[in-house]
Amino acid sequence: MAKKKLKRANNEGSVFQRPNKSWRGQVTIEGQRLSFTGKTQNECKEWIRKTLNQIDVGMNFQSTKIEINEFMAEWLASVESNVRPTTLAQYQQITRDYIIPAFDKIKIRDLRPDQIQKLYNLKLQNGLGERSVKTIHAVLHTALNHALKLGIIERNPASVAKPPRPNQKEMKFYDETQVQKFLITAKELNERYLTLYNLAITTGMRQGELLALKWDDIDWQRRTLKIQRQLKRKKGGGFRFSPPKSKAGKRTINLGQNTIRILRDHQNLLVAEKYEAGEKWDNQGLIFPNTLGKPSQPTKILKRFNNISELAGLPKIRFHDLRHTAAALMLNNNVPVIVVSQRLGHSRPSITLDVYGHLIPSMQKKVADLMDQITTPIEIQI
Repeated sequence: MAKKKLKRANNEGSVFQRPNKSWRGQVTIEGQRLSFTGKTQNECKEWIRKTLNQIDVGMNFQSTKIEINEFMAEWLASVESNVRPTTLAQYQQITRDYIIPAFDKIKIRDLRPDQIQKLYNLKLQNGLGERSVKTIHAVLHTALNHALKLGIIERNPASVAKPPRPNQKEMKFYDETQVQKFLITAKELNERYLTLYNLAITTGMRQGELLALKWDDIDWQRRTLKIQRQLKRKKGGGFRFSPPKSKAGKRTINLGQNTIRILRDHQNLLVAEKYEAGEKWDNQGLIFPNTLGKPSQPTKILKRFNNISELAGLPKIRFHDLRHTAAALMLNNNVPVIVVSQRLGHSRPSITLDVYGHLIPSMQKKVADLMDQITTPIEIQI
């Protein structure tokens, strides 16, 4: 079968169908032919568009002789407008401290998986943490994957190298009895942040998400809560509001009737505090402000949290472990993983399984008994 070829104007490349029905896009730039194989014609056209766009923003594809240091610099420049400043800063730091010193003058097409693996192993031997090495892998893999999509390399060598799997620390959380004990103790102490602790346990929200909540985020009639920001500490001191940790972190969750009632009581408490503070009150509409209406400091909340746990005779855990507590309670009460994932704001259920999958085996006996019941023949008495 003859190739179906779509010719384009100079500097725009070409797209044609191969005998195996796949499609191939090609671009020739400064004498260097770049190619891409896709499933559809439109996929190849999109690749050509993105490749030419990279040229417009200054990405250099002069030849296969491009070195790692040069490529990484150009890649960082090309992604600058597409990632958060904190993400870009991390990319730059990893590139500067680890990738360039290891591969500096190596041509990108000559980079091998064993060289990358050697970097990981060496850093581990020198005492660098497993999570840090995994971050190096993530940045390098992302950059090289970009080169692969643009046709600069034919395979991603970082896909073969294996980063270490961080050791999973023993997860701490409270069971149902401990949760009740903690909340009862907090109520007896007339704890100001009782509603905060309650909402952390019933929703599994992150502390930064909780402290950024505003009353306008609640739909009282539908009993829903919209999570659309988090409280982050600023460099040099102070706090700022920023978008949630991920796209999935921006979510709407349902609230129970008891939680709604508790929030109403908390709202009345703030009205009294606002009246007492007078002109000093900074009305930002926060659900969990300090006594002057400003964002509450996480360290002060943690101190109060630890005090309640101690008085209740409970083991010491972090505030973030209330999120683990929420997940454990949901999973142990047979809430589907996909529902738990959505409530926690995970980008996909596999993340929930990776983090909390070890909590699910407790359900295996129930499943085994259920399947026995289903498959055991019923004796019919006459």
